[in-house]
Amino acid sequence: MTDLESTKVEKHNGHQPHHNNNELVESEPLTWRFWRKQRYIVVLLAFFGFFNVYSLRVNLSVAIVAMTENRTVVDADGNISYEQDFPWDPKQKGLILSSFFYGYIMTQFLGGYIGTKVGGNLVFGLGIGTTAILTLLTPLAANHSLGMFLAVRIIEGVFEGVTFPGIHAVWARWSPPLERSRMASIAFAGNYAGTVIAMPSSGMLAARYGWASVFYVFGAIGVVWLILWLLFVRAGPELDRFCSKEECEYIQKSIGYVGAKKIKHPWKAFFTSMPFYAIIASHFSENWGFYTLLTQLPSFLKDTLNFDLGKTGFLSALPYLAMGILLAISGYLADWLQVKGIWTTTQVRRNFNCGAFLAQTVFMMLTAYIMDPTWSVVFITIAVGLGAFAWSGFAVNHLDIAPQHASVLMGIGNTFATIPGIVSPLLTGYIVGDSGDRYEWRLVFFISAGIYLVGCVIYWFYASGELQEWAKTPEQKASEAEQKQLQLTQTTGFVNTAAELKD
Repeated sequence: MTDLESTKVEKHNGHQPHHNNNELVESEPLTWRFWRKQRYIVVLLAFFGFFNVYSLRVNLSVAIVAMTENRTVVDADGNISYEQDFPWDPKQKGLILSSFFYGYIMTQFLGGYIGTKVGGNLVFGLGIGTTAILTLLTPLAANHSLGMFLAVRIIEGVFEGVTFPGIHAVWARWSPPLERSRMASIAFAGNYAGTVIAMPSSGMLAARYGWASVFYVFGAIGVVWLILWLLFVRAGPELDRFCSKEECEYIQKSIGYVGAKKIKHPWKAFFTSMPFYAIIASHFSENWGFYTLLTQLPSFLKDTLNFDLGKTGFLSALPYLAMGILLAISGYLADWLQVKGIWTTTQVRRNFNCGAFLAQTVFMMLTAYIMDPTWSVVFITIAVGLGAFAWSGFAVNHLDIAPQHASVLMGIGNTFATIPGIVSPLLTGYIVGDSGDRYEWRLVFFISAGIYLVGCVIYWFYASGELQEWAKTPEQKASEAEQKQLQLTQTTGFVNTAAELKD
């Protein structure tokens, strides 16, 4: 190799393209002492942020059981009567449970777009914080009227709708590609930790202190988190006073950071990209089964399997405990398989996602047929828990195919994926009557199983883990062209005269 070629190779190796980051090593490697890396402080606070996202969302699923429960009242003369705080029928309850998603679907795209402009940290933080404040006002709204209650829930959805797109804008600046799965999955595990804590806690709070306490407690926790998030998290490592210079350089080089440029989104390319449509289909499918159980599982356990309110909260939380634990495992395993070169990014995303969907299809079908108090809980727990591997597939896939546009892609995709949150509770309310008949519930589980299967097929054939051509920056394209020229030079011994003169 000539001196000129050697210089070119060194020059090329000094410029790190998006996925060519295996040679980058931090002087202080990542260990179990995560607090020494500011990016994992961001992950920890994001975990608690998602804890609030879902605890603020699911507490109503348990509280509404107490709000509409028929209580036996015995007066001084021994006469027995029954009373309810709110005499809502199943269709009205379905409307209430789905109302959150009317607002939630409106701001997905907006959250992603704003996140690229002002920083995902602000979008994520203020979205959750405002939802927490509105949660504190929920008892007042419910006692005022059904219309006011619905309005508050819709507005909560508006603000919480920006959270998932917002956090993708954070990951686009903070997550090295070979740590992406574990960082995102640890943070997303907060969703299920929130569900695990909120469901039984809501049941206990409602039984002991009344249903209003459910909203006061979780609303206050959300406000405390907002203060901490705004104090300790910035949009990118270069803006964070707690992030060391060495860590900042490592993150930026590994992701191919080229400065805070104005990002131009290739809108036509978004909507003609089959890998992006595969992500949307998968996200929709996972959310259908997830939202069906998230909003309806307490009612199913109480009305059909005859569990009491306190036990309902604990049993409803079991599937999400399993998912929270498996998310951390799946994220670490996904990164390990890529680091070791066992699977490519595409294989990791496809195999994790579709394997989870096939298993969820099977266990949803078993739930539909068995309808036994013990086995139903076991099958639902396995079905929801295995969804953790799907989240290490589609949920971080936006960052693989187009990291600079990931927050916008998540916003667009989550808009479609929010439709199940609106349709599923309403559909369940119409399918399942007051009696909670098990054959009616069987149809609900069949529908979820079928949607999982369709999502699996689409994702298998069209998913990709590679950076898409339309998502490459001019710097990345120039680097690839230079690399190809170097390979040609090394293979043929031909030296590009123009490149020589340029150098």
